[in-house]
Amino acid sequence: MNDDRLRTATARDFVELLRLWALLFDEDNAAPEEPWRSHAAEWFSRFVEDPGSARFPVIEVDGAIVATAIGTLELGVPNPWCTKGRTVRLMNVITLSEHRGHGYGTTLVLDVLDWARSVDADRVDLSATPKGQLLYEKLGFTMTSAPRMKFVL
Repeated sequence: MNDDRLRTATARDFVELLRLWALLFDEDNAAPEEPWRSHAAEWFSRFVEDPGSARFPVIEVDGAIVATAIGTLELGVPNPWCTKGRTVRLMNVITLSEHRGHGYGTTLVLDVLDWARSVDADRVDLSATPKGQLLYEKLGFTMTSAPRMKFVL
């Protein structure tokens, strides 16, 4: 019988979380010295113990992390759509393929939504893959008309 549980990640979980994050970018077999990995380690160590700025829920099954998500608080200028200027960015939601279908993604997203309320955020934003979009829509997320753009430095 599986012993699965939701908990908050700790600094000791970084190696397992990095492995999951790499899967998001199809870099499971990438060299360990990839620059993003050291930046991720530094970023994670800065925010993992700061529950007012970030949330790192994980699902652990039989002692191994099989699913995770990240919520980060972004402070911006208050506006009509974000009256306090407090937006949570939901990202890196992933469940290992062999553990999908158990509701772990839903559990993780609901955990981040609860955290967002606890830090007095106005809204939660995310970028969804076509595969993940259905999950988010079922939980009440809606598409926006704002196009997303980026500039790589």
